[in-house]
Amino acid sequence: MLKRFLILLLLFLPISCKRTSPPTSSQPPPTTTQSPQSQLDHVSGGTAPAPETKYFKGSIGTSLDLQMKLVRSGEQLTGSYFYQRIGTKIDLRGTVDKEGTLSLDEFDPSGKQTGVFKGLWRTDPTDGMVAISGNWSKPLNDKNADKKTAFSIHEEPISLTGGSEIINKQIKESNKKLMYQISAQYPQLTASANPNAEKFNQAVTASITKKVAGFKKEMAPQPDDEPRPENSMGSDLSISYDVALAQDDLMSIDFSMSSYYQGAAHPNAFSEAINFDLKNGKQLKLSDLFKPGAKYLAAISSFCINDLKKQSKEKDNMLDDSSIQSGAGPSAKNYESWTITKRGLGINFDPYQVGPYAAGPQFVLVPYSVLKDLINPDGPIAQFAK
Repeated sequence: MLKRFLILLLLFLPISCKRTSPPTSSQPPPTTTQSPQSQLDHVSGGTAPAPETKYFKGSIGTSLDLQMKLVRSGEQLTGSYFYQRIGTKIDLRGTVDKEGTLSLDEFDPSGKQTGVFKGLWRTDPTDGMVAISGNWSKPLNDKNADKKTAFSIHEEPISLTGGSEIINKQIKESNKKLMYQISAQYPQLTASANPNAEKFNQAVTASITKKVAGFKKEMAPQPDDEPRPENSMGSDLSISYDVALAQDDLMSIDFSMSSYYQGAAHPNAFSEAINFDLKNGKQLKLSDLFKPGAKYLAAISSFCINDLKKQSKEKDNMLDDSSIQSGAGPSAKNYESWTITKRGLGINFDPYQVGPYAAGPQFVLVPYSVLKDLINPDGPIAQFAK
């Protein structure tokens, strides 16, 4: 019996030693450490949300040309903003919590904090677009930190990819002798992989420079002109823009233009749009959106007339029926200023077109549902009319 026990003991001891001895390999033991992303996924119970880039436009106080870019990753915000008339970018860093409470610190190029935005981030449930409003102030360590200026910005429908962005260009001129000023802003696409982006840039630049040149030609003195009195109000040209739509295959830009000629009773205001097919590299005509032979003008006109009459009742009947019928009738000249949006065609009516100057410009959004049977299924807006 003892002999059997000793034999079993001798067999067991080598095996036990082998299992407990340290590894002889020079390689380190395998590790189970997770990557930062894996750890984040493990803690949160899922994949972290991808960063979202949003573009905004609005105002701070009386400055109406603020443009802002924000990248949101969870509750973290980074980005920059600038004023169209100045163009210098100001860096932003901050947070927005689940309730929409937003705080953004701004910094100058040297890294010094120069201001604070505090407000609310709200998403419109009807179109998913974001609006932010609140107050801007100097940082806490500034003696004027208690002074607040209201700000309000709204998201622009920009969804460009591949590193492409819209940058602001401007033309600023002042002539003291001829007493005029020019301020013209216009967009350009940059860092785009699309070769047709440059065609868009050229089309926009040509349109704006042509208007500036035309204004300057009007300002050139004529032999029979009387000398302009000193200190009198001079002439001016102002051009600004809004992005109605910006995506990799389609651009729609709405320009607002105002010109004043010395001695006139009031400025002239008018609109113009550039709709550009980036897929095919061409500027669009209204007819390009519809099937050949479709009665699109009649359909657009009918909707606009009814909508303008409804708007007039809400605005103390400033638009009379005869002006509406004339200015919004099914004529191509009445529908030269239009934009493409994701929800419908935007139609601009300039002052005097469908009512008196005092009524100002008018706007109608024609839903794609009204036009769906007329839209070219292979055209640029078919993607929105489904």
